[in-house]
Amino acid sequence: MYIPHYYKNENVAEIKEFIAQNSFGILVNQLDGRPWATHTPLELDKDSGGNDILVGHIAKANPQWRGFDSDSKVLCIFNGPHAYVSSSWYKEEEVPTWNYVAVHIYGTLKVLSEEKTMAFLHNLVDKYEKDSENPISLHDMSPKTLRQVKGVVGFTIQIEEIQAAYKLSQTRAEDHNKIIEELAGRNDAGSQLIAKKMRESDP
Repeated sequence: MYIPHYYKNENVAEIKEFIAQNSFGILVNQLDGRPWATHTPLELDKDSGGNDILVGHIAKANPQWRGFDSDSKVLCIFNGPHAYVSSSWYKEEEVPTWNYVAVHIYGTLKVLSEEKTMAFLHNLVDKYEKDSENPISLHDMSPKTLRQVKGVVGFTIQIEEIQAAYKLSQTRAEDHNKIIEELAGRNDAGSQLIAKKMRESDP
């Protein structure tokens, strides 16, 4: 994606934390000459060599998987908070804009075996159930229910390029306090979170 240099984030640890906190991403590839996208959990993990990878799954009923081959190039999009920024908050006349956080990852997809897909699904459910009042586990489900895994395609994505845009009014340093004040005064979650990110990014 296009990222002006002052919005580019190259802090790998911060980006990885962002992905972990915003792992419900968008998987994009080509199918019959057209772009195809699916919203799905894409979990950050490591392969046997210690390299960062993404692990995910989609339904076999979703035709997107038919575009997976042994060397599929894919794009994964992770969206964070975003908020409209009014230029009425600036000291000088300027057009309005939008602040946001987003990460794009490019890589090569490889399809997992049914056994490895099941292991991934166990880990996925355990991760998101751990804070539930009455957590469930796939270990407790009947073989009949677990046969649904046959309707799932699991995959890993070898990460080859990371692009991270953190647009937080970096070019409006003199207006930061006013922008943060205005965003923090709004009721929507995006404005609140962008205000928090701007506070954290201020020196």
